[in-house]
Amino acid sequence: MTDTPLQTGLLSGPIRINGTGLRAILRRIGWGGLPLAIALPCAFGTGAMVYLTLPVEPVRLAVPMLACASVLFVAALVLARTRTALPLALLVLAFAIAGYARAEWRTHALDHTILADRDRARTVTGWIEDVQRSGPWERLVIRVATIEGVDAPPPRIRVTASRGEFGPGDAITLRAVLGPPPRPAAPGGYDSGFASWYAGIGGSGFAVSRPAEAEVAMDAGRRRFAAWRWSIAERVRAQMPARSGGVAAALLTGDRSGIDPDDAEALRAAGLGHILAISGLHMALMAGGVFFAVTALFARIEPLARAIDPRQPAAIVALIAATGYLVLSGAAIPTQRAFVMTAVVLLGVLSGRRAASLHLVGLAALAVLLFQPESIVTPGFQMSFAAATALIAAFSMARRPASVPAGPIARFGRFWTALAGSSLIAGLATAGFAAFHFHRLAAYGFGANLAAMPVFSLLVMPAGAIALLLMPLGLEGPVLWVMGKGIEWVLWVSAFAHGMPGSLTPAAAAPGSALAVYAAGFVLFVAGRGGARLFGGALIALSFLFWATAQRPHALISDGGVMIARFGDSGDWSVSNRRRSRFATTVFLERSGAIGQARPDAGVTCDAIGCAGVVHGWRVAFPETAEGLAEDCRSADLVVTRFRVRSRDRESCDAHLVDANQLDSGGALSVWFGQDRTLRTVSVQSVRGERVWTQRGDPADG
Repeated sequence: MTDTPLQTGLLSGPIRINGTGLRAILRRIGWGGLPLAIALPCAFGTGAMVYLTLPVEPVRLAVPMLACASVLFVAALVLARTRTALPLALLVLAFAIAGYARAEWRTHALDHTILADRDRARTVTGWIEDVQRSGPWERLVIRVATIEGVDAPPPRIRVTASRGEFGPGDAITLRAVLGPPPRPAAPGGYDSGFASWYAGIGGSGFAVSRPAEAEVAMDAGRRRFAAWRWSIAERVRAQMPARSGGVAAALLTGDRSGIDPDDAEALRAAGLGHILAISGLHMALMAGGVFFAVTALFARIEPLARAIDPRQPAAIVALIAATGYLVLSGAAIPTQRAFVMTAVVLLGVLSGRRAASLHLVGLAALAVLLFQPESIVTPGFQMSFAAATALIAAFSMARRPASVPAGPIARFGRFWTALAGSSLIAGLATAGFAAFHFHRLAAYGFGANLAAMPVFSLLVMPAGAIALLLMPLGLEGPVLWVMGKGIEWVLWVSAFAHGMPGSLTPAAAAPGSALAVYAAGFVLFVAGRGGARLFGGALIALSFLFWATAQRPHALISDGGVMIARFGDSGDWSVSNRRRSRFATTVFLERSGAIGQARPDAGVTCDAIGCAGVVHGWRVAFPETAEGLAEDCRSADLVVTRFRVRSRDRESCDAHLVDANQLDSGGALSVWFGQDRTLRTVSVQSVRGERVWTQRGDPADG
């Protein structure tokens, strides 16, 4: 039996493993066809994901686990030239353990205060780090100096406020009602607490006073930088119409506060929402444009072109440009991820390696996970690397030998073919993850991208880059006008697609296990070889089977005591109280694949003491008073009330009872009504688990 060399891409030499060993077994079930350069980042990410999805905070073992991973790694190196598959197994295991340890280490290294709920406003002093848009409201991310009554305030808070004349970099003081970051509106929904923990945000709320100027002696350099970015965004918006100016500022500086909410929704519905987040596309257009421009310039200087490869100095200039764009845009997590990908490609050019290869994608993924292991569970990471992996795999298979130079018509045809192929492949690669995370698909995304992306790629982003270069000279106005015209076309395309019937296809929420199986199948199908692709395709099919057969809840009881269910015989979704829990209603309907299909008053009857309805044969009552509670406990099967019920009244109630005590402690409830008169509920808190980011704050914080 001959030995099979397997080049790791990360080690100094190949690992030789016997064809009759473990690798042969793995190959028969499909795993053996996955390149090690992809398998190792996947193992690292899997270890991080295991830590991040545990139901309770585990015992801290980062240091011993890193030591164990180091021992396994060294053992793999020592055994690398043996005739067994043991080195491969040890290497994969070492990376998985290291991923778990790194996720734990980073989580606890970010330890900060989480504020407790307080009804009374407290004085906050700090400086504005960012301005965010939430519907018609602005939310300020404030870098905290002091919070009244809190000895160790969190690094940041997020407050809904009217900022007036203040902007990023300005020191302010205001009074605000604060509490911990909000829990998910429904079990399994978006967890703001998780994202806030890793962003250093320990509280959120709303201001009860206008901001006033303050004196703050912290972060002088960061404040100047934030003010500089804000001034560029304001300068761009001042020279362009409101709609296109808001989008242009987002593309150039990462500040999305000026984007019209209707435009943002239309872009998402048209499958063009990806242009709003500075990610791989923007970084590639910026750095790629600089790279090709400098390459063409150096190639025309004949002595220089003869002495060196023009692509190498061009790669250095492009890397500098990418770094500047990263800094200017605020270095958000998607932008950092895009920069790593771009930097790896440019470093591949400098080292003489093929720029676009799965090895470099794996290295970029590993670099991102080393810095931000929590990104493994975020849609941005999954979708961006899914698109990159699929595009590189597809174009590697489609690569043709060099041919004679083509004319302009042929080059134009190739451009459109490449654009159409890229849009189709990236759309298919990200569609599954988008459906899992956002519960909807853009039906016309392929056509909208074909219509908008040539203008965006060839006009909008190049004009934006030139405008940034001309801005110190005050000559950016005409170029911003050109950029604005391109953005107006993109917005028109998105509005047209959004207005088409069925522009958004809803998709019901899937269990987390289905997403994990789908992700594993996707990696094997796209990056694997031979039998691995067959096995990956089978896993993808299995994930959709899990998705289709998942038992979805019959109703949701929001943390405000409102039920969203199909009341009566109409079959329409309705709510027990249309004035409260509107956001929870929207979230639940999205997760049910029924957004926009609710009738507020279908099947619910109300009187002076409360409301009632029938759900799956159960009579459900919503009393507003103690007298109504006593009556409903005798006649209803389930009683839901937003006030606290005393223990003796609870014990005397013949119905299933959900009150404010249960909702305050566990959050919203998903409800299943059994035909055998059993009731099953799952709370937000039971899904979130007992983790460091699920704390509700210390009541003794003031």
